[in-house]
Amino acid sequence: MLILQIVVAAVLIAGAVAALSFEAQHDGQQNAENRSLAAAESFADAPGTEAALRSGAPADALQPHVEEARHGSGVDFVSVMNPSGIRLADSDRTLIGLRAEGIDRAASGEAFTEIFRGDPSKAARAVVPVTDADGTVVGIVAAGVRIEHIGAYVNRQMPVLFGSAAAALALATISAVLVSRRLRRQTHGLGPTEMTRMYEHHDAVLHAVREGVLIIGSDGRLVLANDEARKLLEIPVGAERRRIVDLGLDGDIAELLASGREVTDEVHRAGDRLLAVNTRPTAPRAGVPGTVATLRDTTELSALTGTARVARERLGMLYEAGVRIGTTLDVRQTAEELAQVSVPRFADFATVELLDSVVRGEEPGRVDTDLRRAALSGRRADSPFQPVGDVIGFDIPTTPMAAALASGHGVREADLTVAHGWRAQDPPGAEAALAYGIRSLVTVPLRAGGVVLGVTNFWRTKDAAPFEPEDLSFAEELAARAAVAIDNARRYTREHALAVALQRSLLPGVLPEQDSVEVAHRYLPAHAGVGGDWFDVIPLPGARVALVVGDVVGHGMHAAATMGRLRTAVHNFTTLDMPPDEILGHLDELVTRIEEEEGGDGITGATCLYAIYDSVTGRCCLARAGHPAPALVRPDGTVELLPDAPVSPPLGVGVLPVETVELQLPEGSGLVLFTDGLVEHRDRDIDAGLHLLRSTLAEGGDRTPEEMCEAVVRAMVVPDRTDDIALLVARTRLLEPWRIAEWDLPLDPSAVSPVRAACGRQLEEWGLADIAFTTELILSELITNAVRYGAGSVHVRLLYERSLICEVSDGSSTAPHLRHAATTDEGGRGLFLVSQFARRWGIRYTPAGKVIWTEQPLFDAPQPAVDQLLDAISW
Repeated sequence: MLILQIVVAAVLIAGAVAALSFEAQHDGQQNAENRSLAAAESFADAPGTEAALRSGAPADALQPHVEEARHGSGVDFVSVMNPSGIRLADSDRTLIGLRAEGIDRAASGEAFTEIFRGDPSKAARAVVPVTDADGTVVGIVAAGVRIEHIGAYVNRQMPVLFGSAAAALALATISAVLVSRRLRRQTHGLGPTEMTRMYEHHDAVLHAVREGVLIIGSDGRLVLANDEARKLLEIPVGAERRRIVDLGLDGDIAELLASGREVTDEVHRAGDRLLAVNTRPTAPRAGVPGTVATLRDTTELSALTGTARVARERLGMLYEAGVRIGTTLDVRQTAEELAQVSVPRFADFATVELLDSVVRGEEPGRVDTDLRRAALSGRRADSPFQPVGDVIGFDIPTTPMAAALASGHGVREADLTVAHGWRAQDPPGAEAALAYGIRSLVTVPLRAGGVVLGVTNFWRTKDAAPFEPEDLSFAEELAARAAVAIDNARRYTREHALAVALQRSLLPGVLPEQDSVEVAHRYLPAHAGVGGDWFDVIPLPGARVALVVGDVVGHGMHAAATMGRLRTAVHNFTTLDMPPDEILGHLDELVTRIEEEEGGDGITGATCLYAIYDSVTGRCCLARAGHPAPALVRPDGTVELLPDAPVSPPLGVGVLPVETVELQLPEGSGLVLFTDGLVEHRDRDIDAGLHLLRSTLAEGGDRTPEEMCEAVVRAMVVPDRTDDIALLVARTRLLEPWRIAEWDLPLDPSAVSPVRAACGRQLEEWGLADIAFTTELILSELITNAVRYGAGSVHVRLLYERSLICEVSDGSSTAPHLRHAATTDEGGRGLFLVSQFARRWGIRYTPAGKVIWTEQPLFDAPQPAVDQLLDAISW
């Protein structure tokens, strides 16, 4: 192939050289004729030529000019003849007088040029007549160039021609070699036969495959389409070189093919077919830019894939339902989660109706036809359905909801326009729903443990496909899972309500009346369940009050019951009028005993803070076991926590003795007791909580305890609290000095009478003369006992508060006991008289001894009959 190309190039170049040689020969002759004609005409028309011809010696006159003309014009010869052709002057003097041949035409007055072949030589000559003014030929001038001189001119050009030919042949040979090498690279060394066979195979495969193949140029015109592509896209005959958008294809696929965008298995509709389209640019594998596209008919595969995809989506929804439904133990929230998880992937709207007993957490009873809507969710905010909270009735048995409740199975209504039972239940509501576009319904009862809890409804509009039978199966599975979560929430709601009721019954409903402190309190249960936090305000004799805050670790019924046991124990220990450290010590022993009795499954931890405030002295004594220290708000507004208050281990540990701290509180001081749920949260550590509490209490200046409680709750309580909170705020008061009367007397029986008289006078000043007799009687018995059986000095104190408090203290720790004296006994009747006349009485031990106290009502107190007392005393 390469040699043939070189031979062809050589032949073509040789022909070109021959043609150029002939052309050069022809051009040389033509040039010689033109020069000869110009020289002859110039000589013939020169001034003096005609005169010289008419002179008597024309040869002498013309010969010098002939030589000059030959040298000046560059011709080989110049000859001047008479009209007969006789040479009168010639550049070759030997020819003068001889007759020239072939000049007849000039003699007749015609100038001409020719290639003369004759004597004296072959030449390209021009013959021009010389005429006078009348046009008569008076002579002839001939000029020419010999043929051998013309050949010499051509021969001088031949090296250039042959050199050019050789260079052209070399370039052609090199080009042929390069082209041959490139073709071999592109064809991978295949020859023409192999290329022909490959093209035939390629064409056969292109039109035999079941995938459509298109090639589109960069200008958007169709270059090639195989038979399958023509069938799939219904491409008309003769579509090549037409724009792809002008072939009548569907808009999406036409836009894709014309855009040149690269895609992989992108599905487009072409008529009633679904085609998987792949496009790739032809560059850089092809020299011409464009796009190659393959088309595969996936209609049947798409149908199978769609079924599998729906199944996968349904499984995904069931999995998502298991994750999203039941995130909280709230019945309404769980119902709302069921409605939300089904919209919009399964239904356009979803409603959930529950029995009222289920919403309240009670055991569901007989299935009622009136249910309460608990949840509503939809694609759009507006809906044609009744809002959440409305009672929905299903009185007509033919309604899908009533049928589902009666049968326990789901019911499908593919076309609600012909669902007469549904339309008859609520005609206005049904018409509104149909006008909105609701067209299809699946209703499924919510059943758990064989008990119907309610019903859920899935609705589709006319813009969606109606529910199919397989949709009913999916809806039943979804409802079954949701029903378990709703039933769990119902059970928790019931238990939570019972726990809350138990705890609130164990907490103080109304705080007792007392004048020592002004009190406000808050109790906030945790969202996760009832805890074991509690508080108490317990009036104590002697114008004192006990402030208690405690916390049992854990939630639920057990924590609430344990809290009740501890609170009852605190009340019992308080009646013994013990100091705070002893009370916490007894509580520690109680908790340890409970742990032992319950085998380690009892209390997992408890804390308590116990404080006693004395409104007479302004002193506050407190102790704490594992509990946060209280905050103190002083009358000037400064706030401080009480880090100096020693903390003992939590109750039940029993490692160290409980320590106490005593504070002197000015009147108007605020004592803030709280549990750790107030200051500690999963998103806030305890240090940040204490800082926030301090800043909150410091704001607002002089505030009442109720206002302080409200401010603290508003600033510190988070919505999603995981621990319950107990908060107790007490503002201290001081008993006015004029309400206090005190006397000291020695251990002498004679000192009793003056004290009785002074007591009578004090009661007169207080306006309590009505109870003076009984008070003097009580004091006489108490002082007499102290003088007779006590030790050290005797101190008597009267406190005028809500009641009249009489206190007699001495240095002895021996306590008298109330008993019934026999008829023959001389003593033992004094405390009996005291118990009859006093509303309450008791004994309080102090570091210096003991105090016997009584409380009497101030006015209109019923007194025992004297005869009854005498009979009881048995004098």
